Amino acid sequence: MLKGWVIVTVSFAYLGLLFAIAYYADKRADSGRPVIASPYVYSLSLAVYATAWTFYGSVGRAAADGVGFLPIYIGPTLMIALWWVVLRKILRISKRNRITSLADFVASRYGKSALLGGVVTIIAVVGIVPYISLQLKAISSSYNILVHYPGVVMPAALGAAPILQDTALWVALILALFTIAFGTRHLDAAEHHPGMVAAIAFESLVKLLAFVAVGVFVTWGIYDGFGDLFGRAAEVPRLSQLLMPMEGVAGAYASWVWLTILSMLAIMFLPRQFQVAVIENVDESHLKKAIWVFPAYMLAINIFVLPIAFGGRLHFPLGDVDADTFVLTLPMAEKQELLALLVFIGGLSAATGMVIVETIALSTMVCNDLLMPVLLRLKRLRLAELPDLTGLLLAIRRGVIVLVLLLGYLYFRLAGEAYALVSIGLISFAAVAQFAPVVLGGIFWRGATRSGALAGLLAGFAIWLYTLLLPALARSGWLPISFLESGPFGIELLRPLALFGLSGLDQITHAMIWSMLANIGLYVGVSLSGTQSAAERRQASVFVDVFRHESGGAGFWRGTASPRDLYLMLARFIGAAPAEATIADYARSRALPWPSDDLVADAEFVHFVETQLAGAIGSSSARIMIASAVKEEALTLDEVGTILDEASQVVLYSHQLEQKSRELENATAELRAANERLKELDRLKDDFISTVSHELRTPLTSIRAFSEILLGDPRLAADERTKFLGIITRETERLTRLINQVLDIAKISSGRADWQMTQVDVREVVADTLARMSQVFREKGVLLVEQLPERTPPVVADVDRLIQVLLNLLSNALKFSPEGRGRVEVSLRVLAGELRIDVRDNGPGVREQDQPFVFDKFWQAGDMLVAKPPGTGLGLHISRQIVEHFGGRMWVESREGAGACFSFTLPLAATGASLQVGPGR
Repeated sequence: MLKGWVIVTVSFAYLGLLFAIAYYADKRADSGRPVIASPYVYSLSLAVYATAWTFYGSVGRAAADGVGFLPIYIGPTLMIALWWVVLRKILRISKRNRITSLADFVASRYGKSALLGGVVTIIAVVGIVPYISLQLKAISSSYNILVHYPGVVMPAALGAAPILQDTALWVALILALFTIAFGTRHLDAAEHHPGMVAAIAFESLVKLLAFVAVGVFVTWGIYDGFGDLFGRAAEVPRLSQLLMPMEGVAGAYASWVWLTILSMLAIMFLPRQFQVAVIENVDESHLKKAIWVFPAYMLAINIFVLPIAFGGRLHFPLGDVDADTFVLTLPMAEKQELLALLVFIGGLSAATGMVIVETIALSTMVCNDLLMPVLLRLKRLRLAELPDLTGLLLAIRRGVIVLVLLLGYLYFRLAGEAYALVSIGLISFAAVAQFAPVVLGGIFWRGATRSGALAGLLAGFAIWLYTLLLPALARSGWLPISFLESGPFGIELLRPLALFGLSGLDQITHAMIWSMLANIGLYVGVSLSGTQSAAERRQASVFVDVFRHESGGAGFWRGTASPRDLYLMLARFIGAAPAEATIADYARSRALPWPSDDLVADAEFVHFVETQLAGAIGSSSARIMIASAVKEEALTLDEVGTILDEASQVVLYSHQLEQKSRELENATAELRAANERLKELDRLKDDFISTVSHELRTPLTSIRAFSEILLGDPRLAADERTKFLGIITRETERLTRLINQVLDIAKISSGRADWQMTQVDVREVVADTLARMSQVFREKGVLLVEQLPERTPPVVADVDRLIQVLLNLLSNALKFSPEGRGRVEVSLRVLAGELRIDVRDNGPGVREQDQPFVFDKFWQAGDMLVAKPPGTGLGLHISRQIVEHFGGRMWVESREGAGACFSFTLPLAATGASLQVGPGR
């Protein structure tokens, strides 16, 4: 007989092993060698989808419906095939905006709405509580059965235990403690839990091993293989009918369709699945492996569902044993003590994995998207003035974990006994399916509004509550049964299980039809009939066009803020040391020390701090904190008028420039024919006019259009003016860059450039330049690799000009490297009498016929030389002139489609060489 203390000891030993795995994985992550960097660990962590419902409940459903259990696993397999399109986009959005949860994702998409984030959180908590009660029921029931070994006694026969003697209550409290230990030992601004992910991956293997072991034992231990088992089942009429589950069953096809759709949405929008698939993901490329590993896992764990179900029906023909327990009771009935204990541990793995990840995800949502936005708005609490809020954040999350598990236990006591395991799980699936329209619509439809999302969510949740949750309470005796049979106040059209007369369907199909109809209908209808705010339009662009934009963008902003104040605010939420390191990295990426008076709290810096805060407290709370620390200033009408006057002058100048362009083109043609010695000068003019006129037309046309809009409609909203003025600013900067490049060419060509020649340590210059560019490469997802010797002999050069050459080559390599999988290698070698620098990329390369013209001001077009086309720039031409001035040479080696390598050499400095400073050489 398996004593209770033995089962408890083995259970705690197993949980201790999980904690040891998590501790080891956390230490590995801290040392820079994370265990979760493997795509297989990521794929196995996704198997948290297989909970006690899968381990016990699938067999129970198969025993009642035969292959009717399959839609719950067909759906995820179909959805995961679409992940490279759907989940990859969600991943990119979440990483770029430091999303911390499903509620934070929705809130951020619709203008960083705290209200919407709170609604999503409430729906998630209420919807997931039944699912958590399912896990508590599974662990409690399996323990109560196993403790009576070798007898098979159902928990129902034991009667309801007093609360303090109820195994489910103690299971809830123990799981709360372990969840706190797993997921809230410290606050991570990135919301990553490498230890938890490693433990969940290990649990996935344990529950698979236990389930397959039972399946093998039943199939070949009790029976003589699949043929013998199914042959015996076919001889029993009530079992043979299970092989044809849809025959003669009204609504069966609709049930299969909706269960498949429901499970497709669940694998995306269950908070625990969003947590492991999105928040805990460390490499987007892991999706490629997960797309086939996860379906293979689902197939493996479901192979023996029907054999166990039919074996249980044959072994317990009287129906006195609950089909949900066949996985455990079959080994017990055959006196397989160790196998029964392994099954219990497998079921414990399935349940604890779900509870740990789900409650961590829910605690983050409740803290960041429900409580913190409210607490931060209560001025009398003065939270923003506290020096350190990390303790408060951890306390809130730990309290939420305990509360959610106690709510799960309460649901178990109130309604859990009225439903089988699968039925409880489907209620939660239907709840999280309400998130599908606002999430999927939000990443593909730019016109979706906050009001539409709010209306759709509330309507869908209300119908879910009415058609699924209230009937569960009625069946448990907490509401009058007449509520189900006659409807409220005797109105039959309002019967929860046949709303508006729709009957003949199972409860889940009925609820999904009405809830999705209301949810999608209001989401689309209200969005089309309303308008978006400026914040909603900005976020819609960030989410829908995530693959087009390099970053979330700071937008046009003018205001006053102190970098020190922003640092102190960040330190309150993530800790002083992490905040110091974060700001220092930001300053280093801009070649500034920290602290430094040169670091300005401009729009980019404010956006950076807000993004870091969002990783700790969610986007809505971060927006509140930034608004409290930054004084934003609106543009006055006089300032707008001044900008418009300047824009008008630019428009006038554009007309004059076009006229001069035509005159210079004519003069160039005459000079080319008249004097061969001035041919290069003619080409320079032609190049200047062609490039400048083309580059100026586009921004000036935009400026002219924006100016006419602003001048013609003084009632235009301030945010629209801000948008247009931001565009004007960007276009002006673009013109400035172009003019500076042209002037630089002219100075170098004419010998009027100012050269500050001195002995230079090229290795130091290259290393500093790479450090300055590293942040830009990381943001675009391009790997920057350096191969530098320990020391190099000096060369004679102008340091600033040499840095200009390096920046031009690195920028060119970054521009043509594929985003997310690009690679740029920079190497420095000492050769005989010279240094050689190579900048190699894996971009599209340069056509062989174009390589001789890469560094020229002209480009090959067929048999003619023409001015460089727009976008090719003049930086390479300038770089070659600089290198040649230093006595070196520059060239390119490339094969089309195989990247390009830009190289240049610099002669080593001669001993006692004299240096010349100033124009010329």
